[in-house]
Amino acid sequence: MPEITKVSTGSPFEQRESFSRLVVVGDWIFSSLTSGRNYTTREMPDDAATQAVQAFANVRKSLESVGSSLADVVRSRVFVPDINDVPAVMAVVGEHYRGIDPVSTVTCSPLAGEFKVEIEVTAFRGASALPLKRLEVDISAMS
Repeated sequence: MPEITKVSTGSPFEQRESFSRLVVVGDWIFSSLTSGRNYTTREMPDDAATQAVQAFANVRKSLESVGSSLADVVRSRVFVPDINDVPAVMAVVGEHYRGIDPVSTVTCSPLAGEFKVEIEVTAFRGASALPLKRLEVDISAMS
């Protein structure tokens, strides 16, 4: 039977709102939305691209805490409130996911306060070591 692990960073938000940074069920890893706040200094960069870089650092560190990595990400959700920030944020996303190519959703939705981007991932521990099969389909022919 798989074990369930709930990971907390000690954030006051996690405590107050009763959520985990990650929940691990067997080899499946589910993350909460992760912002670009530096958890050590508590500083938040002013621009969306720099927040995205920090958000990826936060996601990477969380995944590593349970024996996983960005290479194991199979699904990504990126939330950017200002549509004008999407190109800069997606350039950062592309750099971090190049060759990993997870299923991806990008949504322009409101975020609270100074948050210009938040990232949520689903990973499968060990996915990067599994055999890879790539398919290319012509979706224009599907109707």
